[in-house]
Amino acid sequence: MKRALTLLSFGAVLAFASTQIFAAGNIENGKQKAATCFACHGADGNAVDPQYPRLAGQYNMYIQQALHEYKSGQRGNAIMKGFVATLSDQDIEDVAAYFSSLPTKLDTVKGHIQGDK
Repeated sequence: MKRALTLLSFGAVLAFASTQIFAAGNIENGKQKAATCFACHGADGNAVDPQYPRLAGQYNMYIQQALHEYKSGQRGNAIMKGFVATLSDQDIEDVAAYFSSLPTKLDTVKGHIQGDK
């Protein structure tokens, strides 16, 4: 009985923790905050110009990490650094939630990898 209660308690803690992790980011707010991204990445996150990454359907946490890296200068791109400079952590979570919620049109990476011609 004691073991069952311990396991049940542990499961409740995990469920609460995972809810907090995956609850971050508001898709509708992200769509509004991502308006400046649409010029290069497309409103649907599927950029047509291969020099710009397709963000639709990308992993939420990957988008967040990339945006934080542009903001900190860990990734070197002056244009992206300028765009993310004013974004708060919540803004980044919202933008990532928006783009990760969209269906991707990427069926192959040909023409969408840096240096791929």
